[in-house]
Amino acid sequence: MVKFPAQLFWYALSGVAGFLVDSTVLYLLKDVMGLYAARLVSFLCAAFSTWLINRAITFRNRKSGHSKGKEFSLYLALMSIGGCVNYSVYAFMIARYAMIALYPVFGVAAGSLAGMTVNLFTSRFLLFRFSQEEQASS
Repeated sequence: MVKFPAQLFWYALSGVAGFLVDSTVLYLLKDVMGLYAARLVSFLCAAFSTWLINRAITFRNRKSGHSKGKEFSLYLALMSIGGCVNYSVYAFMIARYAMIALYPVFGVAAGSLAGMTVNLFTSRFLLFRFSQEEQASS
């Protein structure tokens, strides 16, 4: 069984990967879609990438008990809670600080850190809540 500190480590690495996806997509789309709409698309891309990593590595010994499609839908819904925190911090910083509007990666970073804690606990305790042993005995 994977212990919580190991899960936290892998979750943080997944978050770094998600941050890179989020930032890259944002920078690719910001001139076409604007800073706010592009961030919504970049968030969805980041959520998909972190779901892939978290289900394969972080929570490999914990299962949701759902099909992949339903699991991703639930993951996206749960990540949207942290995503609201994430986006709120980002939007506040973009609106409040001209430097952040010029370099939105800093707003993405602040929002990502704020939302990460919420998302860790919703993933760990609501979605990937069954250990393989618990799932086998059900």
